[in-house]
Amino acid sequence: MRTVVIAPTFTAWRDAARRLVADGVEPPSVIWRESTGSVPTPELFDEAPAASPTLRVPRAFLDLAGRAAAHTDPNRWNVLYAVLYRLSRGETGLLASSDDPELNALRRLASETADTNSAASPAGAAPFVPATDDLEELARAAKTCRGCDLYRDATQTVFGQGPKSAKAVLVGEQPGDQEDIQGAPFVGPAGAVLDRALTEAGLPRTEVWVTNAVKHFKFVRTPKRRLHQTPNSAEIEACRPWLAEEIRILRPEVLVCLGASASKALLGAQFRITRDRGRFLDSRWAPKVLATYHPSAVLRAEDPAAEARIYNLIVEDLRLAAGALRP
Repeated sequence: MRTVVIAPTFTAWRDAARRLVADGVEPPSVIWRESTGSVPTPELFDEAPAASPTLRVPRAFLDLAGRAAAHTDPNRWNVLYAVLYRLSRGETGLLASSDDPELNALRRLASETADTNSAASPAGAAPFVPATDDLEELARAAKTCRGCDLYRDATQTVFGQGPKSAKAVLVGEQPGDQEDIQGAPFVGPAGAVLDRALTEAGLPRTEVWVTNAVKHFKFVRTPKRRLHQTPNSAEIEACRPWLAEEIRILRPEVLVCLGASASKALLGAQFRITRDRGRFLDSRWAPKVLATYHPSAVLRAEDPAAEARIYNLIVEDLRLAAGALRP
């Protein structure tokens, strides 16, 4: 028997289930336990081992699984894994069955939770993320994301952009007003600052992939304009699967976190931009990971001296990133 302790979330179950399927562990041999806080939960973007085969399942299963995971029934993890295991073993017609006990148990759990068409998915973005190595397919799927409530007010999903051959990935916090309107990352005032800094650092924008930890614009509407609001930890967590897949597919040599929110999303809540910026940090997401200020910090500086100081630090950090790239 194998006892698996997870945080009571769809993402934590999915990550553990991928490993179990890859190891060929049958459902009766698994005892699922929920963490009570004394057991550490999986780290951010904890994906299946690189040697594991790609696990592809129908979108219909992901929809059911996402809703079933939000149920309070402690047996839901057993039910989820039983159905997943059978799908992984080639039972392609399973989801069409009307009298299969395990499938019906999964349907019952899903039906007793909120419908994902009228509410944000309780499992976050995970049920909307396809099994693919194609960034364009991933971007198309992200347009349908209902992983948190931010999709309700935003104009559109803003996915990452850049060349598929990019050796460096830059991660910001979230789209701003102009990004939300234009549907592309870093095209507003902060984007102009970033473009200038990248040029000075010898790392052209055309050679990097730029994206955000959160893919929808969070704001407060005023009579004259929409004011940026910082995404909370739940919203960042809900959106993590998209960023995790971007990083997995691109496999960058260097990963640069722009600002405190992106840095904490990737490096943990203990990260402090004033203490930890400007040096390479240990991380599983890329061979070289570092953090710097978000370009918007330049625009918010109190005076020209502070503006120049922050901008120069960003350029310095980007030069460090550029120098770490293999020729």
